[in-house]
Amino acid sequence: MATQHSSGDLLADRRYRYAEACLADGDHAGAADLAEQALEIAPRYAPAWLVLGRAREGLAVGGDDPALRAAATRAYACALDIDPDDTLGVRAHLVRLGEGGGLPALSPAYVRALFDGYAPRFERHLVDGLGYVGPQLLHDALPPDPERFDVALDLGCGTGLMGAAIRDRVGHLTGVDLSPGMLAVARTKMQRGLPLYDRLAEGDLAAFLAAEPSDSADLCLAADVLIYVADLAPVLKQVARVLRPRGLAAFTVQSHDGDGGLLGADGRYAHAHAHVTAAASGAGLEVLRLHEADVRREGGRPVPGRVVVLHRTRQ
Repeated sequence: MATQHSSGDLLADRRYRYAEACLADGDHAGAADLAEQALEIAPRYAPAWLVLGRAREGLAVGGDDPALRAAATRAYACALDIDPDDTLGVRAHLVRLGEGGGLPALSPAYVRALFDGYAPRFERHLVDGLGYVGPQLLHDALPPDPERFDVALDLGCGTGLMGAAIRDRVGHLTGVDLSPGMLAVARTKMQRGLPLYDRLAEGDLAAFLAAEPSDSADLCLAADVLIYVADLAPVLKQVARVLRPRGLAAFTVQSHDGDGGLLGADGRYAHAHAHVTAAASGAGLEVLRLHEADVRREGGRPVPGRVVVLHRTRQ
């Protein structure tokens, strides 16, 4: 697979960086031309194919040209052929064009690479820059009874923001995340004396839940995590299996007024109210609380979302 950082040729790298700059400025024609020049030198450089696809897609939107849309799809397909694990997040672009082929739009490799690169500045950017309040929203949404949860799981724990917010109400707390970089930040905090987790696990959310014993947790939390999941039903079924009777699950989602899960231009899924409630009901989870909330800001505007608290109804 081609490295994301260099094609191995200085001239190709320079053309690629210029193409990225043109794309950022909205100059789709310039970006396409420079990406093509980079690919003439380094034809197996997947990031240049991605930029070319984005540039052609931008030109297609501006001119409503089906041929350019098809050319964008071919460029994305080339990038994915070179990088089949999709660390670059190409699938999301193909899905948006209706060419996903049934594959999940956001691959584990992409999410891992995204957050590994994001880890050193994650908290500063998310909290200070985007006004992120997900962990506090979940903390405040939990009912006062029970006062304390013996065993809790922080799904997609990241650098430990949720762990810090909930630590006063849990006994044993496990954090799991797909990104080694994010977990490294959490471990550094713990080594400095901050009481966060009793156990940290690296892995995919679905695989982690599948490996956990049934009826083993009193609380499952997911702050700003299910925005990377298209269909909530399989995850909530595993959460329900892991929860003890009357156990609680609490999470935040981005929301939209349509149906199902919708992949946005920000690369995150928004979930309709009906999708959340149907997935919960199908998993044997009853809604205790479900209210609208702005989970963060994007481009200076609040991102609409919901805070959801469920409890396991089956005995």
